[in-house]
Amino acid sequence: MKTRDSLVRLKEFQVNEKRRQLQQLQMMMAEFERMAKELEHQISLEEKKSGISDPNHFAYPTFAKAARQRADNLQVSIKELKVQQDAAELALEEAQAEHAKATALEERDATVRVRA
Repeated sequence: MKTRDSLVRLKEFQVNEKRRQLQQLQMMMAEFERMAKELEHQISLEEKKSGISDPNHFAYPTFAKAARQRADNLQVSIKELKVQQDAAELALEEAQAEHAKATALEERDATVRVRA
């Protein structure tokens, strides 16, 4: 049946799209983690250079404050992306189940056509 074949292709497309979205989220998380580590390294260097590691100290380096805020923002973004990743993984599992069901129906229909 053409409609079943179309359904299988649609479900396969949806599975591939969900995989792509999941990979994109994972790449963004990895990039944010890399950026946060680089900022932490820069903060550490700035604190060593100034000799002040207490962010509440009046002479704490402005660059270190800004970099610390940026690193904190990145950590918040990573946590939000993790939530999105969990949802995307669930959506991918559902799409894979729907694809498997559509494929099974297509195979069943093909077997029925061959016997008839």
